[in-house]
Amino acid sequence: MLTTVIIVIFALGAVLAFLYNSLVRARNRKDEAWSDISVQLKRRHDLIPNLVNTVKGYAAHEKETFERVTSLRAKALEANGVQDAGATENMLTDALKSIFAVAENYPDLKASASFVEMQKELSDTENKIQASRRFYNATVQDFNSAIQTFPKNSIAALFRFTPAEFFELSADEKEAAEKPVDVSF
Repeated sequence: MLTTVIIVIFALGAVLAFLYNSLVRARNRKDEAWSDISVQLKRRHDLIPNLVNTVKGYAAHEKETFERVTSLRAKALEANGVQDAGATENMLTDALKSIFAVAENYPDLKASASFVEMQKELSDTENKIQASRRFYNATVQDFNSAIQTFPKNSIAALFRFTPAEFFELSADEKEAAEKPVDVSF
């Protein structure tokens, strides 16, 4: 009888340890995915001053555009949390689009090797941010599902695991993603 009780307690302890450890692994995967996004955002933040300075040399009278990008970059660097980072990064993305719109008016700038290289680097970085965002959101989905489904939800509540936030698309990005592609021949 005592042996059976010990075996049951040991088995229950092993199951609890397994469930807890799986939640910790899911949380660590989510945190690692956020770290990937942070690396790509830092890369983008590092490219922005060079881009602004290059465009400034050709279009000095576009001061308001440059100040907005610089201000939003500073705000993005100070962002706290996933939601704040998502909001500021989306505003920064919109502001960067205005820099490229300004560049369209200056053929010499568009032909500049340094501008073209920075544009490629920024485009590559944007693609990496999107890939990192998808991976992060998938890990958040897995983590949130794990802490909300039985029996892990009991362990999650006991050890105060809380749901993670998704790194959301901006309203413009959502709208663009939902629009059908217009193809004409």
